[in-house]
Amino acid sequence: MSDWARQSFFYHIYPLGLCGAPQQNDFHSPPVARLDSLVPWLDHARDLGANALYLGPVFESTAHGYDTADYFTVDRRLGTNETLARLCDEARARGIRIVLDAVFNHVGRDFWAFRDVREKGKDSPYCSWFQGLSFAKKSPLGDAFTYDTWNGHYSLVKLDVRAPAVQAHLFAAVTRWSRDFGIDGLRLDAADCLDLEFLRALRTHGKSLNQDFWLLGEIVHGDYRRWIAPDLLDSVTNYECYKGLYSSHLDANYFEIAYSLNRQFGPTGIYKGFPLYNFADNHDVDRVASSLSTPAQLAPLYTILFTMPGVPSVYYGSEWGIQGRKDGTDRQLRPSLDIALVPRDSPERGLAATIAVLARARAASLALRTGDYSQVHVADRQLVFARSLSEEQVIVAVNADSHPMSLDLTAPQIADGRLVDMLDPSVCVDASGGRLRLPGIPAYGARILRRAPMA
Repeated sequence: MSDWARQSFFYHIYPLGLCGAPQQNDFHSPPVARLDSLVPWLDHARDLGANALYLGPVFESTAHGYDTADYFTVDRRLGTNETLARLCDEARARGIRIVLDAVFNHVGRDFWAFRDVREKGKDSPYCSWFQGLSFAKKSPLGDAFTYDTWNGHYSLVKLDVRAPAVQAHLFAAVTRWSRDFGIDGLRLDAADCLDLEFLRALRTHGKSLNQDFWLLGEIVHGDYRRWIAPDLLDSVTNYECYKGLYSSHLDANYFEIAYSLNRQFGPTGIYKGFPLYNFADNHDVDRVASSLSTPAQLAPLYTILFTMPGVPSVYYGSEWGIQGRKDGTDRQLRPSLDIALVPRDSPERGLAATIAVLARARAASLALRTGDYSQVHVADRQLVFARSLSEEQVIVAVNADSHPMSLDLTAPQIADGRLVDMLDPSVCVDASGGRLRLPGIPAYGARILRRAPMA
């Protein structure tokens, strides 16, 4: 399985929103190179510590990008194929890998093959491209036929990815993306709806293009082991811990996130060793700052995100604590932001610096990136866990209380020796006989105590 993502920190951008593109595509206007405005965001992502970029939908679509009209052409609201190629070149120049959103489960009603069916009916050679297509009754939108959809939305037409012609079309698009844009992988939208045999074939095709080609699946519910396998996906979205990250802070109940972390990654964890894709928010859910009772909880929340097993991701703007809730649409979650203004005008201007420090700590510790996980201490507002790999051991102690907290801990998994706080190197702690005392964990803060391997 591809391993580079285990070492990565992803920055997530939804281009149609961030670039301020019109909400609807008229399919007639000349292309506008809005993607060029993302270059300063690449500098920011690099400064934050990110070395991978998950770029939301960029190909021609009707509205939000998940209603594809053409897999081979960049959305005219964002520019041209040359515009995207320039952006990918700029990312690589900064040491940032690129993962594109791949929407293969469904297309929009403006997808060229579906338009042909609408125009020619049964005489269209593309009727077999769409799952559940039947001329026995009309669709709710007045078509002379009906068809399967994503989640009951008739604007999203389900492809039959088992059809050889559909697979050939989609794989040709992936080949083009790899050739023209040099992408490193794909994030598969609605991966839980995709046929497993299709995913296996996609896996084989991706590896034929690049042995390090990485596949991330969007999975909201279910057992992640169904999708992560050497012949399937490398990773899936960790929605279980997404929920636990904010609600354990909102409810002052670290037992919730501790339960999930132990269930997933502990000594008998069902996902132990899986590089799950971890996030505090994204383009589909409320901004995390809107889900907490106080902005002060953001620092301990992101500390857990960057020190728990898996691959951390930050959604654009959330590193400054911006707000955003669903209001019947997703527009509030996907705003246009000015990189010159948002750091100055946002409510939590210091949070980005905190995240950058956490990213540096993770980058400096192989144990934090790939080590084993074990719990040490759980209370309502305090969580302590250990990450271990060979001789390197790290104790992560997080305090979500409004005052500092000192703890006397029993941690037999920590060998005798001195541990140094990666967040404040002036703080050192001696472990002896499996016991150690953590001095003054700051209010809404943390200690990341590292026992380095012998030189």
